Amino acid sequence: MNKLKLRLQLEQFFLEDIGDRDVTSQIFGDGQSGEVNFIAKESGVFCGEEIIRTGYSILDPELQYEIFVRDGEKIAAGQLLAKVRGPVASLLKGERVILNLVQRMSGIATKTRQAVEVLNSDHTKICDTRKTTPGLRMLEKYAVRCGGGENHRYGLYDGAMLKDNHIAFAGSIAEAVAAVREKAGHMVKIEVETETKEMVLEATSAKADVIMFDNRTPEEIREWIELVPEGILTEASGGITMDNLASYGDTGVDYISLGFLTHSVSALDISAKVKVGD
Repeated sequence: MNKLKLRLQLEQFFLEDIGDRDVTSQIFGDGQSGEVNFIAKESGVFCGEEIIRTGYSILDPELQYEIFVRDGEKIAAGQLLAKVRGPVASLLKGERVILNLVQRMSGIATKTRQAVEVLNSDHTKICDTRKTTPGLRMLEKYAVRCGGGENHRYGLYDGAMLKDNHIAFAGSIAEAVAAVREKAGHMVKIEVETETKEMVLEATSAKADVIMFDNRTPEEIREWIELVPEGILTEASGGITMDNLASYGDTGVDYISLGFLTHSVSALDISAKVKVGD
């Protein structure tokens, strides 16, 4: 995770919430200290060490923190995750922003770990998509890694994916791959989304780097993957849910990308309990 970018993002998040002042927490004097305990209310996978560490250091360098779990560790309901101590006003200013992010990231890490365990494959890897919350992509993709998954491309800038519309405008898969290769350069990988056996053959002939089997059944993938030469990665995507995920485990595909890891995940329930005074 880029910590410089994280710091800038957190500053913006705090500015959105605090504005010019925290009209409620200003009732506490500078000398009044307290403690915030982050406690898991349900089991899952924790993610958010750096959110707590960097977030509170931005608000007040006097704040002291202890984090008792590491990103990617399983946690249980009732478990104490972290403790932050210092001026009460500073603790309360950051509580909501920090808690929101930790809960969401932990929810994503938990859902990803569940998917990895359901798939139960030594070969096929779970990865995310670009279906992330605007502004939170770096954090959400980090949470996927903490859950045991891998990251697909981060954006339109670091990988090319040719879908049906790109191919239609370009004229063919071969023409689309050649055009991207010429303009993007040799460092950028090219993925082609395929829906038929003929498209798979054309994509392999065009020497695509990755072939996606889009909305295909496990039976179709097992058949079509035999057409893909060694050296070209394969990916399954579309129509894959937690309920049917296990059926893709023996297809031989290299990656399964799951949008639901980020686009509709539930936050993990974590509370921030405040203790005032010594």
